[in-house]
Amino acid sequence: MEVFLGLSAAEGTGIGSAFVIPAQVKRAISHNKIDKYQVEDSWQRFQDAIDVVSKDISEQLANLPKEIKANDIQREILETYILMLGDPVFLKEVKDYLEKNLFNIEYTINHKANEYATRLRNAGNEYLAERAQDITDVFGMVLNQMMDIHPFDINQIPDGSIIIANTLSPTDTIVLQRKKIAGLALTEGGLSSHVVILARNYGIPTVVGINAKAIADSVKNGQVLIVDANAGEIITDPDDKMLKEYQAHIDKENAQKELLNEYLNKPAVTKDGVEFKLYANIGSVEEAEIAYNQGADGIGLFRTEFLYMSMSNSSVHVTARSFTEEEQFKAYKTVLETMKGKPVTIRTLDAGGDKLINSIDIPNHEEKNPLMGLRAVRLSLKYPQIFKTQLRALYRASVYGNLKIMLPLITSTSQVECCLQIAETVRQELTAENIPFNPDVPIGIMVETAAAAITSDCLAKVSDFFSLGTNDLTQYTIGVDRENSNVSELYDEFNLAVLRMIDITLTNAKKNNIPLSVCGEMAGKKDSILVLGGMGIRNLSMGPKQINETKKLLSQFTIAELQAISLKRLNKL
Repeated sequence: MEVFLGLSAAEGTGIGSAFVIPAQVKRAISHNKIDKYQVEDSWQRFQDAIDVVSKDISEQLANLPKEIKANDIQREILETYILMLGDPVFLKEVKDYLEKNLFNIEYTINHKANEYATRLRNAGNEYLAERAQDITDVFGMVLNQMMDIHPFDINQIPDGSIIIANTLSPTDTIVLQRKKIAGLALTEGGLSSHVVILARNYGIPTVVGINAKAIADSVKNGQVLIVDANAGEIITDPDDKMLKEYQAHIDKENAQKELLNEYLNKPAVTKDGVEFKLYANIGSVEEAEIAYNQGADGIGLFRTEFLYMSMSNSSVHVTARSFTEEEQFKAYKTVLETMKGKPVTIRTLDAGGDKLINSIDIPNHEEKNPLMGLRAVRLSLKYPQIFKTQLRALYRASVYGNLKIMLPLITSTSQVECCLQIAETVRQELTAENIPFNPDVPIGIMVETAAAAITSDCLAKVSDFFSLGTNDLTQYTIGVDRENSNVSELYDEFNLAVLRMIDITLTNAKKNNIPLSVCGEMAGKKDSILVLGGMGIRNLSMGPKQINETKKLLSQFTIAELQAISLKRLNKL
């Protein structure tokens, strides 16, 4: 038995079999000359790899159930891949380039695929533009085969596993949620990283900051592990006595969750009768039903970027798809209908930074500091067609429920005004097309930078509501990367500067009669709920499974007691 120590990131206890996710291997293609006598062998290796990839895709096609309509798009893509692998025109171009230039075959394939894709993108035809990504996808598979690179498929993980990995993408975490994972042990990532936020939402016990080398040397697939995320421990090869003890912990945790059901249909009220509104943060259509069943007063934050991610990564062999207006409309409509008239705040695309979306609509930008770069509303304004498509889908869905639209990472009133102008254009277009929509949908902003907090008096003049995003607000205010485990101890939501930013925003919201809520991780943590409540905040948005626990917590305190708790934190405010 060994014990590995880390940081508790998402509370809970799990028992399961270890599944170690290998580190991702990046494709590095050399560029060098070959001799003429090597051409024939190079070409044969290329043909052999095409045969292997074609066979693999054909098997996937054969295994796709025809009766499931959702598989139609994937079937069409795979059939296109097979046609491209046998395209005589493209193959002749590759062979001619190889024989004329005598560059190594891997460079030749990559160069010609990218060149061909560029021609298709510039053809001025939407269908051909989509095929451009297909050709780089499928010949990327061929290159992986030739270079013995085999990307890991997250779908291979069996149910009930405890995952050991360096880190996971938010998309991977969404997939794992559907597999009833028993726990996560990550060597990288901060306590407020998006992976951890999702794990918390899904109730997956998670420990981060595990020593990478130590756990890699000791843990193998199939080993029995215990994740004690309450203590921040990973235990390997426990004996029968320890297994029984931890199973008793799990049973107790489950029993406590059952007891919280008594709060399901009750309002969130303090001991002296002051009511709070508790909303849910979600990242998928399925989570809306969970939120409704957990008694949420509405959706305080729908992270639409996770919707994009799950669409563009639906298969290990399918990447870079467009997320169409119709697909978005159906998703938003479903969420609004699921919530049965309760308010639903949908945040426009918050891509970039650590949330990378593989879409043909969004060019890939290499940035030295992506968290400070082209992300969120900046991305939407740089590529307004993406923004317009999303707004059209949102407005079309607005007639099916109580919609609010929220703009992320706002730092100036001019950004809000630009967004409002685009929204007006969309409303005019829908009117001209006789498409029904609600013209009075409130449009508010995320306050998640010091710039927004300090100028919140100005922003209140152009916003219908505020939502405090405390994760980024903390990160940007104190200059700590919340994804970086090396500085995780410096990430402090109770830093006085952060609390002052919250207080400034709250004061200006009250002065201008602007509704304000908190949708960052502070809204779902016991200590910070008490502090925020004492500061005067009455609207909190959190993971669906935290709602009834928060109702219970608030019922144990009076407002005066919450104010006393806040004053201890705000000692210099």
